[in-house]
Amino acid sequence: MDRFDLLVVGGNMVGAALALGAARQGYSVGLIEPAPPAAYDAARRPDIRVSALSLASGRLLDKLGAWAHISKLRLCPYTRLAVWEDSGRTDFSAAEVGEPHLGHIIENTLVQLGLYQALSKCDGVRHFVSPLQRVLSTKMPEVQLADGSHLSAGLLVGADGARSQVRQQLGIATQGWQYAQQALAVSVRTNHPQQDITWQQFTPDGPRAFLPLYDGYASLVWYDSAKQVNQLKNLSDQALRAAVIQAFPEQLVDFEVLERASFSLTRMHARHYVKDHCLLVGDAAHTINPLAGQGANLGFKDVACLLAVLEDNSWLENPTQLPALLRRYERQRRRDNVLMMSAMDALYAGFSNRIGPLKLARNLVLGLAQRSGLLKKQVTRYAMGLN
Repeated sequence: MDRFDLLVVGGNMVGAALALGAARQGYSVGLIEPAPPAAYDAARRPDIRVSALSLASGRLLDKLGAWAHISKLRLCPYTRLAVWEDSGRTDFSAAEVGEPHLGHIIENTLVQLGLYQALSKCDGVRHFVSPLQRVLSTKMPEVQLADGSHLSAGLLVGADGARSQVRQQLGIATQGWQYAQQALAVSVRTNHPQQDITWQQFTPDGPRAFLPLYDGYASLVWYDSAKQVNQLKNLSDQALRAAVIQAFPEQLVDFEVLERASFSLTRMHARHYVKDHCLLVGDAAHTINPLAGQGANLGFKDVACLLAVLEDNSWLENPTQLPALLRRYERQRRRDNVLMMSAMDALYAGFSNRIGPLKLARNLVLGLAQRSGLLKKQVTRYAMGLN
């Protein structure tokens, strides 16, 4: 049986970042991921799944040694963010908080690929491509893979996404719901240079968002009822383009449709993150309404918190210390995750309606936020992961 200090199940962005960080702290790490990212192809169109990584997430990736690889691929820094409904509008700017940018918009697979390139230079990580089959023990973590391999570790981490097999096998219940709306993501090629602003217009049927990518590519996100999203998804490229032009604000530049995909919107929160010497991070522990694009950033904050908790590795000699460390991680991250989830739900509920007085109040709040000075700076820094 192979034994490691940490076993990380799930080599997505969050899982790979945790494996890399733990290895750089001197831990031996087993990373279980049956579908590692494919090699980079500069000629390939952008993937449909992208993330708006905050400044804090970028700094974490830089600290882990992955950003040097990611930055050689393709990404788009954004320095401005705008949100509005009708007359009320709030603009956020990196210059207002003295930073070079608010974050980067980048394809998820490229973040993952950059992390794997950094992992390839770490001697302390061993990659297993066979899927997890069973968690055999939680107090002295042991797992069995589909190929029959048995692995053990001092700490087992489930980073295997919203449908986490680790969470299910640990018997950790969840609470949450699926939202009435769905999201249609549309990958487009604009006829304009690369932009530095991402924006979102609120409508009673759901937001319309624009995320700039490299070389004039962009991602559009259309939130609407499941019925409407399904109809849009099945349109021809030409018909979908016409529907987007009609529904999106005039700020949208000229474009052509490349690809589309729909996603359900789900809030899910594990009732606890820790069981014995096992814990959950990222989407395995929580999924959030993607209104402000904070899902991946919350996962990276999980990673940063756990690495800080595990910086003292004396628990390897005295495993009885580990549960207290894991509870510290859970207290810190659960509080922050609940706060962000609740804020996104408040936005969702507050803007997804046609109630006249509420609409008037929404536009008033957006207008006041634009002139709020110090408060707006604090909100900007929090969205950047700096507070």
